[in-house]
Amino acid sequence: MAIDPSRDAFGEEMKAYYENREGIIEIVERDDGYVDYHDGVSYYFSAYEDWSEHEKSALSHCHGRVLDVGCGAGRIALYLQEKGHSVVGIDNSPGAIEVCRSRGVKELLNIPFTQIDSRVGTIDRFVLFGNNFGLFGSPGRARWLLRRLKSLSSSHALIIAQTTDPYRTQNPDHLAYHEQNRRRGRLGGQLRIRIRYRRIIGPWMDYLFVSKQELEDIVKGTGWTVQQYIDTGAAGYFLILEKD
Repeated sequence: MAIDPSRDAFGEEMKAYYENREGIIEIVERDDGYVDYHDGVSYYFSAYEDWSEHEKSALSHCHGRVLDVGCGAGRIALYLQEKGHSVVGIDNSPGAIEVCRSRGVKELLNIPFTQIDSRVGTIDRFVLFGNNFGLFGSPGRARWLLRRLKSLSSSHALIIAQTTDPYRTQNPDHLAYHEQNRRRGRLGGQLRIRIRYRRIIGPWMDYLFVSKQELEDIVKGTGWTVQQYIDTGAAGYFLILEKD
């Protein structure tokens, strides 16, 4: 289900930035009590000329009908619309969908990733930028969703996604979390996080960071294979999966 508007911390920060362009700190809380923050809400509204060369390279593979998964404020959908693509954006945040609609995204669905179905049409390219490979949540859910994406896609479909290798860190808090996860039978990069904005506390959500080896293990037998990696020189990287 879509997020209850009273708990839509992500959507409220999108709306606040859109309406006022105020400097907003995005606060992310992890279930071990670790809190991180950044002032990158403006990133969700950034124009193509401000994107990294890695993003531009990954997006150059977009053709046909595109599904923008976790569309946020609509930067990807708007750019692709302007280029003449048929694009549908999905997000489980009602506030984000409201902002996207106000900014001119034409096709939108306020649904979580797990609820995509034939309403989106037949998709040629699935785009999951902003680390949104994480929306797969867990290895098991990823395999299930990858099979669903295959059933909704054209014969030449690609998945173009961004993720982070969680093990490229020396942060002792992250290393301890990896070890805690392993003791629970989880991958080190399986996160449980929530967004906070002012007095609003969002719901807990599962999020998945993976190494390349973990990614390749996950996609085996799902109908997708790794076509290409686009490395950034840091922990984050882009991946392109092609349909078998």
